[in-house]
Amino acid sequence: MLEDMKAEDIVGEYKEVTLDLYKLGSRKILYTEIETPYPDGKLIVSTTNVEGVISHVNQAFIEMSGYAEEEVLGQPHSILRHPDMPPAAFKDLWDTVTSGKKWQGIVKNLRKDGGYYWVKATVIPNIRNGQVAGYTSVRRKPSATVVDESIKLYPTLF
Repeated sequence: MLEDMKAEDIVGEYKEVTLDLYKLGSRKILYTEIETPYPDGKLIVSTTNVEGVISHVNQAFIEMSGYAEEEVLGQPHSILRHPDMPPAAFKDLWDTVTSGKKWQGIVKNLRKDGGYYWVKATVIPNIRNGQVAGYTSVRRKPSATVVDESIKLYPTLF
């Protein structure tokens, strides 16, 4: 179960919404309109188990998410779920990776401080002895064009 976000962690004016997270229940989200630009030349990497619980993150993940490593290890990856992301995107992601296939998409991630950042995500199933044993997600800077297209498309998918 993810804890609700705390007002003292948020930078700037924020909105509040409660998200229903698949298999996790609900979580209070506090979010702002403050974007953190994705830095050139960085890759954000994380690894999870088959349930999506984080087991490894790199320094770029820590820097972009605003969380300390010890705050995210053992937490569901949906700790980064921004309320602007349509549930259909995550259904497609899970349907794809649980079948052993690679998934790619544009994702708006939520920071600990309530801000957000856009990524081009690639999620790869980690196969051990013929079974999916977890997932590795690698995120890179998306093009401005695909972000603009996603900003227009995503509200129509709710």
